[in-house]
Amino acid sequence: MIAAIFRLPWFWSWFGAVLMVVAIIAVSGGAAGAGVVSAALLFGSFFVIVAIGQMLVITTGPGNVDLSIPSSMTLVATVAMKVMDGSDGMILVGLLLALVLGILIGSANYLVIRLLNIPPIIATLSTSFIYQSLAIWYNRGLRIKPPEALGDFATGKILGLPYLAIATIMLAAIMHVVLRRTVYGQSVLAIGQNARAARLAGINVNRVRYLTYTLCAVFSAICGFFLAAFSGGAALNMGEEYLLASIAVVVIGGTSVAGGFSNVPGLWGAALFMFLLVTMLNTFGLGAGPRLILTGLIIIGVILAASGRDR
Repeated sequence: MIAAIFRLPWFWSWFGAVLMVVAIIAVSGGAAGAGVVSAALLFGSFFVIVAIGQMLVITTGPGNVDLSIPSSMTLVATVAMKVMDGSDGMILVGLLLALVLGILIGSANYLVIRLLNIPPIIATLSTSFIYQSLAIWYNRGLRIKPPEALGDFATGKILGLPYLAIATIMLAAIMHVVLRRTVYGQSVLAIGQNARAARLAGINVNRVRYLTYTLCAVFSAICGFFLAAFSGGAALNMGEEYLLASIAVVVIGGTSVAGGFSNVPGLWGAALFMFLLVTMLNTFGLGAGPRLILTGLIIIGVILAASGRDR
């Protein structure tokens, strides 16, 4: 029984997160620990949103990764904030615009991959420069505040739980069902396991990959939209930390980098673990050098432990 629990793909990420909470409470006390957990849920929500999209892309097989996530977030947030211009009545328009931009960005990414026949990592890196340049041109150094109601939602809580965390938990639950119970989800897993066999089985591989890259961009757009609302406006460097973090959360969460296997529950455990790990090391008062070294070593340890599961 215990051995079976250890083999669960999401176990080690959640185990690591719980250890971080225990260490923080032991050092700073129970009240501070509750505050840290609430903050972890809020900041972890942003990691989970982008990680869901990245997970879908990575699941489609080796070499599939989206490096345009940070610039997509920046472009969408910049355009949406400027269009809403701080007006509560424009929130729905801004959100719909963000979703449309996400669809256009995902379509552009896949068209570059498909038509030019270049590796996804190169294609999305190239398009990221275009999106970032567009954001710089459109932003022109302005930082427009989000509508007050949107900012209240992004920063608000109920019974100590952030609204955004509750919404993200619901989103993750929906995507878990999509991956496990829908034709699209099973197609993504099949393509990641063997694209040629999936094609012979009648799966439209190109269409599924297009939907996957589009969904990834849409999740990036949603994250950028709410991150700008949370931080008081769009900034040109707002998405930087979400590039490697989105990949790390996916891998630590138990998704196979070889494709064909995904794990949504593990994303939350990994996101909380990443945030709490940095918080714990800061609590101990370590310098930047030792903190980065320990962060890397602990992440490697969690990945090695999680990789021991049966295929």
